[in-house]
Amino acid sequence: MIFWLCLIGRIVANPLSNVFQKLLTREQAAPLFVVGLTQGLLTVACLPVFLTAPFPSDQVFWSNMLIATALAVAANVLIVAALKVGDLSFLGPVNAYKSVFSLVPGFVLLGEIPSLAALAGIGLIVGGSYLLVEHDREAPGRTVLWRFFNDRGVQLRFAALVFSATEAVFLKRALVTGSPLAAFAVWSAAGFAVSLIAARVHAPGRLSQNGTILKQHWPTCLALAATTGLMQLCTLVVFTGIQVSPALALFQTSTLLTVLLGRAVFREPNFVNRLLGAFVMAVGAVLIIVFR
Repeated sequence: MIFWLCLIGRIVANPLSNVFQKLLTREQAAPLFVVGLTQGLLTVACLPVFLTAPFPSDQVFWSNMLIATALAVAANVLIVAALKVGDLSFLGPVNAYKSVFSLVPGFVLLGEIPSLAALAGIGLIVGGSYLLVEHDREAPGRTVLWRFFNDRGVQLRFAALVFSATEAVFLKRALVTGSPLAAFAVWSAAGFAVSLIAARVHAPGRLSQNGTILKQHWPTCLALAATTGLMQLCTLVVFTGIQVSPALALFQTSTLLTVLLGRAVFREPNFVNRLLGAFVMAVGAVLIIVFR
């Protein structure tokens, strides 16, 4: 029962988290500060966990969690940066490409040839990408796909997928010896520390400006922290119940909700095509993950 509740919670929380991220970037908050504030609020929420919960002492847990956290901060900053320049309903379905990227290491390092079903999945994902882009009747199909892959938001989202897919592997390794609650607390606190260091190095003069923006929109900040925390905690619980690949396949259903929220909250255009494209891409991702 808990597993299924967490699965549903993760599917719903992820798109909601993206909505609040986009709302803050529309107020000109920098992606790094949005991520840092989220991690900071989650760290405060985890203080009782640090005081009462047992934490593993083995190197496996801590080394994997530190790597996963650094990857998570990078992925989340890129996701927020993508949402700053693109539509939520356009970028959400791009998550299906995570399954395509997962085929690359096996092909390059081990010479593994994808199955026919996986190749069909790749075709569906590319076809779905074609549907996401608003069409110019005079432009050929290859121009439409070029516009998709050349979109700045898509490129940032691709980069985020590489980091987040790798993060999932290290999280799964950490959960071998640690509980989801301990992993979540470490993920929050270490992510806050990494964000602070990055902000100190790359944007030392923007703390006051972004602090003012975020302070003015504190309800959105709290909602972002709550949905992000729910998403991550549910992800960790799901990872303890099933392997990463089936979990990622089930997570694909959240892309449809992303398109619906993009339309409902931001009145984003091209709704029918984007919803159809998201569905086709989700089916393609499931084929790759299940039959790779």
